[in-house]
Amino acid sequence: MVYVLSTLNDSVLHNASLEDSRDSPLPGLSRAAHSAVAVCLGFILLLGSLYNFLVLLIFVKFEAVRTPINMILLNISISDLLVCIFGTPFSFAASVSGKWLIGQQGCKWYGFCNSLFGIVSLVSLSMLSYERYLTVLKYTKVDATNYKNAWICIVGSWLYSFFWTIPPLFGWSSYGLESSGTTCSVVWHSRSHNNVSYIVCLFLFCLVLPLLVMIFSYGHIVRIIRGVSFFKQMCRINLTTAQKREHHLLFMVVCMVTCYLFCWLPYGLVSLITTFGRPGAVSPTISIIPSILAKSSTLINPLIYIFMNKQFYRCLLSLLKCKSELHESDLTVNSRHSKDLHIKENGRVQHSFNQTLPRKDTTSSATKHQKLNLVVHYIDYR
Repeated sequence: MVYVLSTLNDSVLHNASLEDSRDSPLPGLSRAAHSAVAVCLGFILLLGSLYNFLVLLIFVKFEAVRTPINMILLNISISDLLVCIFGTPFSFAASVSGKWLIGQQGCKWYGFCNSLFGIVSLVSLSMLSYERYLTVLKYTKVDATNYKNAWICIVGSWLYSFFWTIPPLFGWSSYGLESSGTTCSVVWHSRSHNNVSYIVCLFLFCLVLPLLVMIFSYGHIVRIIRGVSFFKQMCRINLTTAQKREHHLLFMVVCMVTCYLFCWLPYGLVSLITTFGRPGAVSPTISIIPSILAKSSTLINPLIYIFMNKQFYRCLLSLLKCKSELHESDLTVNSRHSKDLHIKENGRVQHSFNQTLPRKDTTSSATKHQKLNLVVHYIDYR
C-alpha cells in the first residue's frame, strides 16, 4: 500500500512538473542585458521622479494652475510618480543583481501596483482627451470653479483600474515573474482558459478602449479647430495666429497619440503574442523592451501633457526663479486680439469678429465701433 501511494504521488508530481514547465517562462537575460536594462530603468526612475515631483510642486505653489482639467493632469502625474516609487526601484534593483529579490509575495505586490497605476494613467489620458473634446464643443465658457466632473474622472479612473487589477489576486489569472526574471506582471504565458479570458478583457478594456477614446476625441478637436481656421481665412481674421494655433494643436495631438502607442502598444502586442503565439516565440530580450517602453511613459507624460502647456511652463520658470507667485501678465493666455469661439453641439460656429470695426452711422457723423466676440476654448492646448 505504501509503495502504491508513493508511486501515485510520484506520478502526480511528475505531471505537475510537466504542466509547470509547459507554462513556465523562458530563461532570463544575460548579464550584459541585465546591465543595459538597469541603465535604462535608472534613467527612467531618475527623470520620471523628477518631472512628476516638479508637477506636484507647481500645483502646490501656484494656485492659477489648479483648474478642473488640470486636476486630471495632476492625477496622471500622481499615478506615474507612484510607479516610480513602488515599481521601478524594485525592477532596477533586480536588474542590477540579475535576479528577483523580494520573493513571490513581493512579485504579486509589484505586478498589482504597476498594473494599477499604469491603468489609472491610461484611463486618465483618455478621460482627459474626452474632457477636452467636451470643452471645445460647449456653448458657454468653462466654469473654472466647477470641479465636479474632474473629481468624477479621477475617482472613476481609480475604481476602473481597481476593477481590472484586483481579479488576479483572487484567482482570475495571476501575477508572476516575466520571462526576463526581473519584472512581474500578469502571467502572460499561461494558456489556461481562466488566464486567456482575463488577458483578452485586459487588452480590450484597458488598452484598446482608451486608445479609441483618444482617437475619437482628438480627431474631432482637430476637425473643429481646422474648421475655425478655415472660417477665419474666409473672413480674413488674424490668419497667422489661427495657423499657429492649428499647427500647435496638430503637433500636440500627434505627440499624444504617438507616445501613447509608442509606450503601450508594443507591450500589449508582445503580451498577446506570448499568450496566443507559439511557445518561445518571444525571447526574454525582446520581451523586456516593451516593458521598458511602458515604464518610460512616467517621464514622457509630464513632458507632453504638462511642460508643453504654456501656463505650466511659465509656472516652472517662476519656480526655478524662486518666485512664489506669477505676475498677472505671465498667466494671460489671450492677447488683446485674442478670439473667442462658441461651438454648438452640432459643430456649427457662432461667429463674429474680435476686431474693432469702424462703421458709419447715417444718423450721426461720429464713428461708432462694433465689437463682436469669437470665443475659443482651447487654452489647454497652448
